[in-house]
This record gives sequence, structure tokens and C-alpha cells, in this order.
Amino acid sequence: MAEHKKLKVIISGGGSGGHIFPAIAIAQALEKQIPDIELLFVGAKGRMEMQKIPEAGYKIEGLWISGLQRKLTFGNLAFPFKVLSSLFKARKIIKQFKPDLAIGVGGYASGPLLQAASWSGVPSLIQEQNSYPGITNKILSKTVQKICVAYDGLDKFFPSEKIIMTGNPVRAAISESTFDKQAGIKEFGLSENKKTVFVTGGSLGARGINEGIKACLPYFKEKDVQVIWQTGKFYIDEINKLSETNDPNIKTMAFVKRMDWAYAAADVIIARAGALTIAELCIAGKPVIFMPSPNVTEDHQTHNAMALVDKDAALMMRDKEAQEKLPSLVADLLENENLQQKLSTNIKSLAVANAADTIANEALQLLSSQKG
Repeated sequence: MAEHKKLKVIISGGGSGGHIFPAIAIAQALEKQIPDIELLFVGAKGRMEMQKIPEAGYKIEGLWISGLQRKLTFGNLAFPFKVLSSLFKARKIIKQFKPDLAIGVGGYASGPLLQAASWSGVPSLIQEQNSYPGITNKILSKTVQKICVAYDGLDKFFPSEKIIMTGNPVRAAISESTFDKQAGIKEFGLSENKKTVFVTGGSLGARGINEGIKACLPYFKEKDVQVIWQTGKFYIDEINKLSETNDPNIKTMAFVKRMDWAYAAADVIIARAGALTIAELCIAGKPVIFMPSPNVTEDHQTHNAMALVDKDAALMMRDKEAQEKLPSLVADLLENENLQQKLSTNIKSLAVANAADTIANEALQLLSSQKG
């Protein structure tokens, strides 16, 4: 009797939670369909995937790779050597692991790995999370067989015959949450009878958002509004020194572990516009003011946010205008229940709860068609 050959899949990418959490979600979706699948992750040395992926129970290899900086640095001078080193190691990984399939989720490492996979004839798929793709996925789109996307209009950048609309994968803690408002209110020690705003700039924090919220504090005090404020670890000490944060209505924390409860507790949310954040907020279905990061490549967060603003599914405020204009925008939204309802309904209509399963199906179909 012939020995059963294990299916082997490489998943590559990372650099931020926005790439890592979808990668893990895709891995878990593949395991649901093929329990004895063998998975290997490939990331960039020194980036957070090298810690987060093993914490999730998976093996990972690291490549010596990083992005190009906008100014002349030693890192930029070393970039060509990093690319060559990473391509060499990626080819070695492909040769040793012998994957049946390669999946790229964006981030520095996915470029060399997917390129090496295509040179070796390994069927490949990329997942583009943003409405405006980065250079790595633009290059890879020419060699991979399928491109899974979350936004309309990406045929401007990719071959249209390869594009499949799948949405962005989110963590099970969000996709399977009931978003119990009472549980969220209780978790943060808040009152059920007051309006609640949840502010998040990510685990590191976002100066533009924090400066905008400082400007909102007098309004919050006047109207007795509660605030769950994830300041980020770089800003928590500075913000806790403000006299206004002694107000019991203002709950500051460096990091929120249970985002589902924070989303549930909120009447209005203020957040960056990374692809993962947007995917989660569509599922949560709350009125959102997006403040896109101005420090990302190709200004892709603004493109992400505008894709929702154009559908009346969110509002948007730029960092540079926040201190002057955010208080009035927040006040207008908190005091207009019809607008809250419209935004909530429209953003929820864009939710895709089973994106990871859809991407896993597309990957396995690709494998079948290549074998066929």
C-alpha cells in the first residue's frame, strides 16, 4: 500500500499584525480542511512574526530582508545584498521543504520566497489586503497563479483573470464574537447609561490620533462621555500625566487584549485604517472615524479608508487636521443617531466573516488544477 504523502504548504510574509494575523487565520483554515497538513512560515529576521508565529504553534524560518527607506541609510546600501541573500536562502528552503503550494500575505519576506517558489514551479497564490497594493505584490502578480483581494478596482494593478474577491481574514476572536455590549461595558468598568468612544492607534500607538483625542477631552468632560483609549506603549506614560485622564470616564491603557469587548462597548470608534483593522470593524459594525497613518507606503491607509467613505460606511479625518477638527467631527457623530445608524448599517454590509476559509479553498483548488 502506497504511503500517504503529506501536503506541504509555505506561508510567507509579516512585518506587522496586519500581515501576521491573516497568515495565521489562513493556516488554521487549511488545517481545518486537511488536519495532517505540514505548514512552514517564512518571515523577515528581527520582525514580529519571528515571535508571534511560534507563539501560535507554527515553525518559521527567517530571511535577512527589509524594506527600502525613503532616505539614504546604511540599510538602503545593504538592500541589494539582502535581496540576494534572501533569494538564495528562499531557494534553499524550497529545495529542502519541497512545498506543494506557496502563499504570500504581504510584507518583506513574501517577495523573495514567492519568487523562489515560482522559479521552482511551485503553484503560488498571494493575498493583497489593501485597496492600493505595495510594490512586492505588484511584482509577484506577474508570476503567481491567483491573487486574493479585499477591495474592488484592483484590476488597475493586477491581471484581472487572476483576481478573486475573498475579503481579508480576521482573528477567530473577532469573526466568532457576539459583540455583547453589556459584557464589554462591564469588562472596562463603564456605565451603561453614557456614550462610549473607543480609540485605538494600534499596540505601539499613533501620535496623530492621540493628539486629536487630547483636543477632544474638554468635550468628553462637558458631555460626560466615556472613553476607552488604547494609547500604545510609546505614549501611555505621557498621556497618564494629563490631568484630564484622572477622570474616571477616561480609561487609558497601552494595549487592549480583548478587542471584541472594546468594539462591543463602543458607540463610536476612532482608528487607523490598516486592512486588518478595517476587516474587523466591518464585522463589528460600529460607526467609525478612520484616521489613516500618513507614514505608510503609497499612503495605502488613506486609499483603504476612502473605499469605505465613498460607500457612506465611515468618516475620515487626517492627522494634520485632527487637533483642530476632530472634536467637532466626534461631537457631530455622537449627537446624530441617524448618521450612526447609517454608518453602522453600511459598514456591516461590507463584512466578510469567512475570508480565511475562502482563501484556503482557492489555494487547494489551485493545487488540484495544477496537478490535473
